[in-house]
Amino acid sequence: MRFDLMAGTAAAPLAPITRAPVVLVFDSGLGGLTVLAEVRRARPDARVVYAADDAAFPYGGLAEPVVLSRVLTVMERLIALHAPDLVVIACNTMTTLVLPALRSRFSVPFVGTVPAIKPAAAATRSGLVSVLATPGTARRDYTRELIETYASGCAVTLVGATGLASLAEAELSGLPVSSGEVLAEIAPCFVEMPAGRTDVVVLGCTHYPLLLAHYEAIAPWPVTWIDPAPAVARRMVQLLGNPVHDDEPPGPVQATFTSGARLTPALRMALADRGIADLAVEAMPLILQ
Repeated sequence: MRFDLMAGTAAAPLAPITRAPVVLVFDSGLGGLTVLAEVRRARPDARVVYAADDAAFPYGGLAEPVVLSRVLTVMERLIALHAPDLVVIACNTMTTLVLPALRSRFSVPFVGTVPAIKPAAAATRSGLVSVLATPGTARRDYTRELIETYASGCAVTLVGATGLASLAEAELSGLPVSSGEVLAEIAPCFVEMPAGRTDVVVLGCTHYPLLLAHYEAIAPWPVTWIDPAPAVARRMVQLLGNPVHDDEPPGPVQATFTSGARLTPALRMALADRGIADLAVEAMPLILQ
């Protein structure tokens, strides 16, 4: 039986919650802010905690057993602190690697994030689709299984971008990011063949939509960029349900970091622009054996 990484621990909705729910959105860094925006749009009444494991960022640079151990350890602390009704894993790498272990360890329902290959296959007209992901997501068997299941009739190019997530973090932190740096990362997505050229690019890392304005400005030709965040938010609503009352006030949003070393004034301002002024550090240094 194929396990749906986008689903919660159960296919059915949760028991009705008569208060505003607590939703924990978790990522290794700031990419999950793209998912956070959709979560808040879908359930504006929710009390949301955005947790960034910046002490271990980027997960793609760590061995898979280290990532697994790290995520389980951090999640145990976060669940104990915030008692969420639902956890959104706003990271493709983490979802494809550790989500089954999280569901086995904790009773809280989890919603994961996976490359949006199915909608990409439905959207393409040329049959040429590219998946822009981290190297880990690009090489993972689960990604290839998604392609075989949903895009077997397409020519799919897997692109493992090595520095794009760091460029997104740098821009949010107020550091300059050049168009040349971004173009070098995305250029392999654009494939031209006698029969046509790439017309859909899947953004297979939650950091990548943060640089969408760059992509649109420097792309060799227009393409459809597919962000999985709206689908993640829809799945969350399927599990939690809609707000009990339409007139409920917006819920608070807190961001917590396991290091806080990258909390520059520019980043604080960028977070405030996204409605996140309540910042906390839950120090959890990464210790490699």
